[in-house]
Parts: sequence; C-alpha cells; structure tokens
Amino acid sequence: MKEKEFKLTEEGVEILNTNKGLTALLSKEPYNLEKAIRYVKYERKLKKLQIELIRLQSWAINQNERIIVLFEGRDAAGKGGAIRRATERMNPRHLRIMALPKPTEDEKTQWYFQRYVNQFPKAGEIVFFDRSWYNRAVVEPVNGFCSQEEYKVFMNQVNDFERMITESGIRLVKIYMSISKREQAKRFEDIKNNPLKQWKMTPVDEKAQELWDVYTEYKNKMFSVTKVGPVSWKIIKANRKTYARVAAINHILKSIPYDKNLEI
Repeated sequence: MKEKEFKLTEEGVEILNTNKGLTALLSKEPYNLEKAIRYVKYERKLKKLQIELIRLQSWAINQNERIIVLFEGRDAAGKGGAIRRATERMNPRHLRIMALPKPTEDEKTQWYFQRYVNQFPKAGEIVFFDRSWYNRAVVEPVNGFCSQEEYKVFMNQVNDFERMITESGIRLVKIYMSISKREQAKRFEDIKNNPLKQWKMTPVDEKAQELWDVYTEYKNKMFSVTKVGPVSWKIIKANRKTYARVAAINHILKSIPYDKNLEI
C-alpha cells in the first residue's frame, strides 16, 4: 500500500516556526516535519487535558471524593509513562502512585486483596495503581507465581470485591494498555540498549515474548469474567505512546463526573 504523502499546511508552518516546533524538529535525526508537527500538537493537547485533571483533582478535594485509577497491560505497554503524564501537573499532596513490589511473607498469609486495600485513597485523594490486584488474573498464573486454586478464588471474588469498592463510594477507573507483540519486542530492545532504562528489565520481562500467547489467553479470560462486573475496562491501543496517553487521560476525565466549571 502506497504511503500517504505528507503535505505541509499553513498551520504546520506556523507550528514549526515556534520554539517548541523547532526543538521537536531538530531534536532527532533524520529530521521529520510530520512527526515534529504531530508532537507539538500532542503537547498542546496534553496541556489542556492536564488543566482538566487539576480541575478534577480540585473537585475531588472539595467534595472529599475517593478515586482509584488502575492501569494494566503487558510489560512495556506504557502504563508508567501514561501515569506520569496524567499526574505531573497535579497536586502531589493529594495523590499517590502505587507500584507494589512482590508480597512479603506476612502479606502472603493475608487475604489476597488486603495489601491493595491498605493503599486505598482517603477523602480527597486519588490513587493511581501501576498494576493492581489484576496481577493475579494474568502475570501470576502465567509465570507460576500462584496456584491454579488461588487463581480460581481470585476470579470468583474480583467482581464482588469491586462491587464493594464502588458501593462504598470509591470511584474506580480501569484502563488496559494494549500493544502488539512486535511493538513490545521493539520497546524491550530499546530498554536493553539504553543505560538509563536497563533497570526496568526484569526476569518476567525477559520471558514475556516467549509467553505471549499464554498472556493473551489469561488476558481474554480476565476480560470475559469481569465484563459482568460493576466497572468496565477501557482498552486503549498503545503502540503509539502519545495517542495512548491522551486517550487514557480523556477516559479518566469522562469517567469522573467532576465540576468542569470549577475555578482553579
């Protein structure tokens, strides 16, 4: 299929003549006019969305709302990057980002959901989970970190658990970042070759490509079981990071009925 020819418009020329436009164009070689213009448009859109997130947070603080936003997806799907863009302009005193490590020996003896409940928001607070209790739906059974019986118990309880959360007044948003096998391999290669990112690569990541189909099987089971739950998943195509970040923030804003006219 023939690629669509890029035509430079007056708007594009105007964008490239700004400091941000020139920086976006000259920061990478070979120079790409289309990508530079697209990136500046993304940054402008992101800024508007971040202002709305501040308005949402101000509303949540004023109304003593409790909000949980959880991000799931395969390794290197861009969960952390999306959370950073969503939270970087918000008041850090009224939000937390949780990426829990593997459970301690004590936590292993508790009800599975307990360690997550311990991190739930207080009044006026938003908590972002970079992976969540859904570890037990996909990552743990795929990698043998839980038994099949533990997996079955979780799948039987998760809808009721989330029903209790929402009925108690907590607002829950669930986002799944979806990438292709090829894109995951590309991102892993970038991580391995970048000294600033190499720490991100874990033994679980190393096996992710090999276990791709098994991950897919458990992911589909998760969607099937939870489709009758109280909160639906928002599945976001995340091969293009900028698109995914904007889509994720848009979904958060649409999911929470905040006061859009609130002065900030």
